[in-house]
Amino acid sequence: MTSSPANAAPSGLLVGRAKNLALAGLFLSMFVTMIAMNVVGTSMPIIIADIGGSQASFTWVIMATTLASAISTPIWGKLADLTSKKVLVQTSLVIFTVGSIVAGMAQDPSWLIACRVFQGLGAGGMGALGQIVLAEIVSPRERGKYMGIIGAVMAVATVAGPLVGGLLTDTIGWRYNFYVAVPIAIVAIVMLQYTLHLHTEKQKVKIDYAGASFISVGFSSLLIWITLAGTDFDWWSWQTGLMVGVGVGALLIAIFVELKAEEPLIPLTLFKNRTFTLSVIASIAVGMVMFATVVYLSQYMQLARGRSVIESSLLTLPMMLGVLGSSTIVGQLISRRGNWKSYMVTGSVLLVIGLALMGQLRYDTPYWIAEVSMFVLGCGVGMTMQNLVLVVQNTVSPNQLGAASAGVTFFRTLGGSAGMSVMGTILAHEVESLISDGMTKLAASNPAALEGAEALKGGAIPKIAELSGPLRTVVESSYGEAIGHVFLAVSPVAVIALIAIAFLPNLPLSTKTNAERLSEERSAVEEQASELFEVSTGTIPVVDPADHDGSRSSATTRDQRTGGPNA
Repeated sequence: MTSSPANAAPSGLLVGRAKNLALAGLFLSMFVTMIAMNVVGTSMPIIIADIGGSQASFTWVIMATTLASAISTPIWGKLADLTSKKVLVQTSLVIFTVGSIVAGMAQDPSWLIACRVFQGLGAGGMGALGQIVLAEIVSPRERGKYMGIIGAVMAVATVAGPLVGGLLTDTIGWRYNFYVAVPIAIVAIVMLQYTLHLHTEKQKVKIDYAGASFISVGFSSLLIWITLAGTDFDWWSWQTGLMVGVGVGALLIAIFVELKAEEPLIPLTLFKNRTFTLSVIASIAVGMVMFATVVYLSQYMQLARGRSVIESSLLTLPMMLGVLGSSTIVGQLISRRGNWKSYMVTGSVLLVIGLALMGQLRYDTPYWIAEVSMFVLGCGVGMTMQNLVLVVQNTVSPNQLGAASAGVTFFRTLGGSAGMSVMGTILAHEVESLISDGMTKLAASNPAALEGAEALKGGAIPKIAELSGPLRTVVESSYGEAIGHVFLAVSPVAVIALIAIAFLPNLPLSTKTNAERLSEERSAVEEQASELFEVSTGTIPVVDPADHDGSRSSATTRDQRTGGPNA
């Protein structure tokens, strides 16, 4: 019998220089997506004000991207299990780039929201596929340091993006925020074409359209309800009943569809895996913290502290430095020692502490207190977010790696979308109430100072520099207090993340890449099939008619009939 191929090198396995080049192309692709998403972050208040948007528009411009990213992520993940990961990465980059170009031409909030949906579709692809391709190339034990690099890429993009965006906005205009990443995206697409070579076992692609539709309708309906309730209609109203009913009903139907689907979008069997379930819970909480912090910190610096776009970018550097430093250092330690849980538990504790500190922010809070709070929170995010994907990839079947990785990313993004929607609603109500109270007091003490107050009607985001001194103080104090309340309101969510991470099974990290695991599974199946074939054809008992008691039947084999050694 021939030797088993189990120890052979898997087909398409990248090693040495080829692996480094492929990883460079992958990290560049992830970087361009992240920087393009973050370049508009601190410029968004000015963008919304310029195209005539409100606080609700601000929330929806942000949420449109995260919602589209969340809904598309499981689809990208399922496709990665069935077809070429390389083509999928390139496709997601193209969709994202086209969406960015058209977004730069927006003339009103609706146009911008629609374009941000396309950006979200592409970002959802890169968010899931980057982790999946990395798992194909690098083992979980070695992957820790590369997860740290991804965290560093994310932090650099998050820091550089707002700085570049602020510079562009303050010089040649905010529209170039959407154009700046296009050349880098083209370079990334070409680089992937020549460096990323992966073994692909193409299967018949069966997209779970029904599951995707019901999941999209369900979550979208609930998120739209959260955003509009209390503003466009009462919390207790027929609109609430309709939206909540449709949302819950669609999600219940989605569960039944996923249970019966041949290729479910989100295999519900994954929830039998304790690590996957707890990681999903923690990812939802971390997503709410991460997305909300990045979005509302820019508003705090510009609307509560009166800083310019580029100044607000510089003032939020401590959080990104916390993400960058903690993710890089912890990633290296995880790869070196193989111990991941203690770092993640520590990170979740820092999340709770950071949010509690951020909840104390006001418009006149000393800057050093704000900076320390941001740094602590950034360290918590850096130590938990990417490593949640790592521990899931370490435990699931290699055939479900795409769906599992995308599932964690999906729920993280969904948590971010829900968090921004809820916190955007809280912020809008708080700001409106606080500004109204402030203007009432101002009217009683200094009526002349209300000149220009009409700019604040309808919940529109004001241009702080154009407001008079007393009125500006009212607006800044209102936004400062309201944003502090938002951070404090999300603190219990971080406690949930801490509990979920604390109960994660402390399993050792594998030293094999997903390609190697798949190769071993294929070899085992082939060897088993070969053994079954030999058993079924190698020994056929024959009863000699002369041997009436059948005593020779066990010793009489096919060899007797063919002149073999037993004849």
